[in-house]
Amino acid sequence: MKPIIICTLIGATGFALSACNNSENDNAPAVNPVPGFIQGNIQRTHYDGVTDDLLTAGLGATGLGSSTAPAFSDPLNPSSGELRQLAIYNNYRALVDTSAGGGYGEFFGPGVGNGTEGLISGHEYIAFMTVSGSDVPVTVMAQIPDSFDPQNPCMITAPSSGSRGIYGAIGTAGEWGLKKGCALVYTDKGSGTGAHNLETNTAQRLDGTLTAAAEPVQFRADLTDAGRSDFNAAWPDRFAWKHAHSKANPEADWGQHVLQSIEFGFWALNEQFASDSNVAAITPETTLVIASSVSNGGGASVRAAEQDTKGLIDGVAVSEPNVNPVVDTSFTINQGNNAAITEHSRSLLEYTTALAVYQGCANQAPAIRDDAPLNVLNPSSVRDNICNSLANKGLVTGATIDDYATDALRILNEDFGIQPEQNLLAPVHFASKVAQSISMTYANAYGRAGVED
Repeated sequence: MKPIIICTLIGATGFALSACNNSENDNAPAVNPVPGFIQGNIQRTHYDGVTDDLLTAGLGATGLGSSTAPAFSDPLNPSSGELRQLAIYNNYRALVDTSAGGGYGEFFGPGVGNGTEGLISGHEYIAFMTVSGSDVPVTVMAQIPDSFDPQNPCMITAPSSGSRGIYGAIGTAGEWGLKKGCALVYTDKGSGTGAHNLETNTAQRLDGTLTAAAEPVQFRADLTDAGRSDFNAAWPDRFAWKHAHSKANPEADWGQHVLQSIEFGFWALNEQFASDSNVAAITPETTLVIASSVSNGGGASVRAAEQDTKGLIDGVAVSEPNVNPVVDTSFTINQGNNAAITEHSRSLLEYTTALAVYQGCANQAPAIRDDAPLNVLNPSSVRDNICNSLANKGLVTGATIDDYATDALRILNEDFGIQPEQNLLAPVHFASKVAQSISMTYANAYGRAGVED
């Protein structure tokens, strides 16, 4: 696979590592020290590739392709293994088409290329880390397949897309890398699924199980007991979420999260192979490192490549990376016969808030209302109400509901550059509250707001 972007390795990077526990002098510096950004314990697990594995959590290609999700033995007390399995199942299927005729099992999938169920044995290292200036836990993970060849090392980054947890890129980057025998380094980039149940004061440990104790968790809201009690009295049965309510803006550090995940990956590799006398230190100079992932996970990998001053990354291979170029009004964008787009290069928040405001009315536009799949999820009465509300506020023009809806669609397509090809898919996104939830999450993150705000 030819990298899209090539970054030059520059000098030594401090990874001259060889062994971890073979020093005869207990006071001697550790040969393979744990990176300073790691917080707490590192969990290491080996999966045999028969009953459980790195890629499919024991489900195999058939299980991942099944529309029936794995069940918990005790739904109220799932084990960490069951939580991991469901997380991998849901994250894989969320971003990879496993439906009949979608290419799964033919062009891609765990079993493609090996004629088996595609279970991959190997070690998994998972921990919490932080970046300078923040105490919000960021989850980091390294997967090292047993097929990894320390004589020809390779590593792929897999930061989660959206606000997904640590297994968010298992299908979009993990599968390719694991099947190639590469180490995979994942991070939830501070926007993962850490949830704090404010009513019960329970939060998720590193392995997903719940605790109310004062111990390391994926996220716990910054509230005193009294503050939480007051909040619950006013707003009962609520959750706080890491991406939206951590009082941090994790996006500012996404590139750093990816770079730290790479450093953690090199630590894990040298930890695992330290006892092999025939294996030299595994360093960035001798390892092919490809920064990958999709959507804002891909954007995080692009940022990492831009910020890489240690020569960690050799190439970038990303899909639909969510990036925000610096605004440059000196040029316009023309596509086909469409009107020229002048107000381009807007932020993600501008695009999603525009969709949150206008799409509900645009769904009623005659050009798309009957042809858009699943627009039935947006009742016509709701579409009419939104259009009337926008008209009352002077945000759309016209004399009828059809006029308002057509103008709302025009605003999205012409003023914001939303492609006409997206018009048929956008109604189901609106019904699923995609733009609405993204807008709320990022507005909170940018404002560093807590759940109490």
